[in-house]
Amino acid sequence: GEIMRSSFKNVLASVLISASLLGVSAGHAADTKVRTLKFAFVQPKDHPWGYGAQRFADLVGEKSGKKITVKTFPGGTLGGDIQMLSSLQGGTLDMTMMAAGLLVGLKPQFVVWDLPFLFNDFKETDAVLDGPIGKKLMDTLPEKGLIGLSYWDHGFRNVTNSRRPIAKPEDIEGLKIRTLQAPIQIDIFTTLGANAVPLSFPELYAALEQKAVDGQENPLAVIEANKFYEVQKYLSLTRHTYNPLIVLVSKKTWDRLSNDERKILMDAAAETRAYQRKVSRDWEAKALETMKGKGMLVNDISPPEKARMREKLKPVTDKYSKEAGEALVKEVNAEIEKVRSGK
Repeated sequence: GEIMRSSFKNVLASVLISASLLGVSAGHAADTKVRTLKFAFVQPKDHPWGYGAQRFADLVGEKSGKKITVKTFPGGTLGGDIQMLSSLQGGTLDMTMMAAGLLVGLKPQFVVWDLPFLFNDFKETDAVLDGPIGKKLMDTLPEKGLIGLSYWDHGFRNVTNSRRPIAKPEDIEGLKIRTLQAPIQIDIFTTLGANAVPLSFPELYAALEQKAVDGQENPLAVIEANKFYEVQKYLSLTRHTYNPLIVLVSKKTWDRLSNDERKILMDAAAETRAYQRKVSRDWEAKALETMKGKGMLVNDISPPEKARMREKLKPVTDKYSKEAGEALVKEVNAEIEKVRSGK
């Protein structure tokens, strides 16, 4: 037994040595310093964002031979989205992730992702994000002090409220709805007749609980992981906007990294993408069942009523298509068309 064990140990050692040599020759861990990167975001640890961040952190550790530690700060502990963006630009925070539409204050093109009823399904979203258009938008960020690493999944947004089910556009009229701190989201709900209240995410639960707002809109995983079912009775599956999740690094941090270190971050983010999307999308289906179980009343919107919502929102679509750039919107629609026609 002893001999077996020691020869097994030797085999294992030689396997590990050759693996580490391979790692070095592949350019990993070659020019790498010991450093810790702070990665903060508003969603909880136990949520598809948190799982994505953890997988990314593990991969960076692995690829850097444990030299680079990614420390996550979930749950909005380092501030809301807008606050974290300015921390990234200032270099006091290394990484964050958020709905890509929140970058519109820095780069108007990013509003394209938030156009209402643009996408029907994940096939369409992924084709556009992972293709040249997604890259083109990311390439506009360095001059604003940000580096885009990857698009992960946040999901299709749905409306919840404590007053009534929303089955048609008229049902939204007069409701106080918290929206993202993004002009298009405020306009979408104002145009549908709601009283739109832009609040940062960490303030939202209390606002719902105290009935300072009647409702809010978010992907299902967010609604469930943050226990909004405790303070919201109705969930209406409007799927009015799809949010890509954009993973960002501070350019100040990026400029301090070697090419090898940058490659480690890029590879880790790219490898995490498929995993995080799967977690996020599986979670969505599960979350719906969980929330029904918690007594939430869930309703779909019929295709004709959805068409009426879309029609009512046409002025918003037109206004923000101009802001995004008509040419870009055309490109996005052409990509979506390709997927729809199965080309």
